[in-house]
Amino acid sequence: MAKYTVEPSAPQISAEVIALLEQTETATIGHWRHWGFVDRRIQPLLRGKRVAGTAVTVQIPGPDSTLLHHALGLLRPGDVLVVDRLGDDRHACWGGGVTVAAKAAGAVAGLVDGPCTDLEEVEASDFPLWCRGIAPITTRGYDLGGRMNVPVSIGGAVVMPGDAVMLDESGVLILPPGEAEAEARAAIARQERGLSVQARIAAGEKLGDISGATAKILAGL
Repeated sequence: MAKYTVEPSAPQISAEVIALLEQTETATIGHWRHWGFVDRRIQPLLRGKRVAGTAVTVQIPGPDSTLLHHALGLLRPGDVLVVDRLGDDRHACWGGGVTVAAKAAGAVAGLVDGPCTDLEEVEASDFPLWCRGIAPITTRGYDLGGRMNVPVSIGGAVVMPGDAVMLDESGVLILPPGEAEAEARAAIARQERGLSVQARIAAGEKLGDISGATAKILAGL
């Protein structure tokens, strides 16, 4: 049986839909959607970043990063490299060198279900990276095998090659390509309504009156 599986990358999400997703907060969609969000313990290493792109998936085992290094040469501008560590939480597969390679390829972000390393270099690169924190022990080129552009599991969420990936300070959301535009447009509309509500509160109205919560409480007394 082959040690490696390398499938072609899926078609990319259109620039128009990506632009909509980049205006969308993951927490806004979290008002109505319950699936597709990764474990909240996968957090951004850099603050103030909100990006969206097309998933390119990789599965690599424990101490090995051979396939990850190869995959970096196959990335396209606009991709998000999504790394399934197959449960390993000890070895950091992503550091300064991987960051430089991903950024040079035009990737918009990295998403790792495991630890990373070289925080200072990641910060200096200004490259958006989400992971499970920092670890000092790194992977190496042990040639153990792996798979690329196959369905993977990231923080309890299934990621298909070509899915839309939204990443911001609140978390990470995976959306099938056919659902991304509608969800983004609904979220943007809700965010605009939210700004209107905030303006009303700033002008003196009470949130409970606007939301209807106060009327419910008074009716229940």
